[in-house]
Amino acid sequence: MAEAQSITAQHESEAISATPKQLYIDGQWVDGENGATIDVIDPSTGRALCQVADASVEDGWTAMRAAERAQADFAAMPPRQRSDILMKAFRLMHERVDDLGLVMTLEMGKPLAEAKGEVAYAAEFFRHFAEEATRIDGGYQVSPTGGARFLVTRQAVGPCLFITPWNFPLAMGTRKLGPALAAGCTSVLKPAAQTPLTMLKLAEILHEAGVPAGVVNILVTSTSGKVMEPLIRSGIARKLSFTGSTGVGRRLLEQSAERVLRTSMELGGNAGFVVFDDADVDKAVEGAMQAKMRNSGEACTSANRIFVHRDVVDEFSKKLAGRMGDLSVGRGVDDGVKVGPMIDETQQNKVAELVDDAVSGGAKVLTGGSKPEGDGYFYTPTVLTDIPEGAQMWTEEIFGPVAPVSVFDTEEEVIERVNSTEYGLVNYVYTESLRRGLRVSEALESGMVGLNQGVVSNPAAPFGGVKESGLGREGGPNGIDEFLEVKLIGIGMD
Repeated sequence: MAEAQSITAQHESEAISATPKQLYIDGQWVDGENGATIDVIDPSTGRALCQVADASVEDGWTAMRAAERAQADFAAMPPRQRSDILMKAFRLMHERVDDLGLVMTLEMGKPLAEAKGEVAYAAEFFRHFAEEATRIDGGYQVSPTGGARFLVTRQAVGPCLFITPWNFPLAMGTRKLGPALAAGCTSVLKPAAQTPLTMLKLAEILHEAGVPAGVVNILVTSTSGKVMEPLIRSGIARKLSFTGSTGVGRRLLEQSAERVLRTSMELGGNAGFVVFDDADVDKAVEGAMQAKMRNSGEACTSANRIFVHRDVVDEFSKKLAGRMGDLSVGRGVDDGVKVGPMIDETQQNKVAELVDDAVSGGAKVLTGGSKPEGDGYFYTPTVLTDIPEGAQMWTEEIFGPVAPVSVFDTEEEVIERVNSTEYGLVNYVYTESLRRGLRVSEALESGMVGLNQGVVSNPAAPFGGVKESGLGREGGPNGIDEFLEVKLIGIGMD
């Protein structure tokens, strides 16, 4: 039974009123240079929640220069002190989980329980990298010829640029800020214009936790390319980390090449979800619900193509359709709601277009398949079978609550079909055979595989993809390496 939430209109209004709406630059809350603002829309109603400052190109330069000035002193701060700041921020996030979760639900749409879960997940990046901050090490080696010594140290990369998406407005920020702060890097972070409020509330927390002025700067802007491109090309920034679409990632890589800017990219996905004939079907259905319906399907890790062995496809499809059909759709603040709205009308229409395209080619709708009546950008949880091979949804990210099911017969066939995409972020495999599970996991072309589990992301594990799903890794023991340069100091002994 869902936990009663009892969120009133007054609670919503108070949460929005208490959220900062200015830019956070050099430790201060400031209006944009030209006084412009952006409407923040509640996707469950289509109406504006509030307005926030809209950064100009000059605001971007002000933030970048603040990060540049703060870099040397912050890199020299004792690692334990940086660790303590992160731990304080971790505790404050947990203390304010209700406020953070409510604001996230209002601006992004996800159910309140899921938003609070994201707060806990996001906070864990700060705790994990607080522990990593004091473990940055190096090495000492005698030269093979004996005439010198090699002292190897690791130092902060320098000022960073972060661009985060709207679907996980808090966790995608802490996943970048955590290792940067642990390593001693300053930053300018641009959240998505659709969901700036959650990140502005995080800036409040970081300020209170003791992050020095200029170390973290938050720019909200409606003209991302115009504001961020000069900073990428500036030569001041030494690292760019982006989470978003592959198309935008390609453009950012081109811009980064001019200054040989270090980059990490978490880009699009087209995850395959494979159910073999020996799988526990009930567990596979549960895993599919997790992999498909996290964030209402608006996730790069979402199961986009579900392949089920012919011997179990009828049972699996029927059970999945039953589970999907039982999900309640509505505003994320309402009791019992499991599926919120799409982020905007454009995304809602895209999901509808993909479903309509598949159905026009002969796909069968087991449940859902339409936009519900009323306000907001909702789409009914949908299960499709018999999808034609040429359907758009086989090659495009659905980014919505739609589960397409396809039949396969052999292991070799399904591996080839899963790998037949330019993406390679994550795939999922369900089988009771350990040998088959490992064999197939090794054969799949992706940075991550969920073997008999529908969620793979964890702050303590490396997250990232191959092929056109990205570069580098976030989280885990590898996450902090993205923010450290290796330096050799050769010592003459003669």
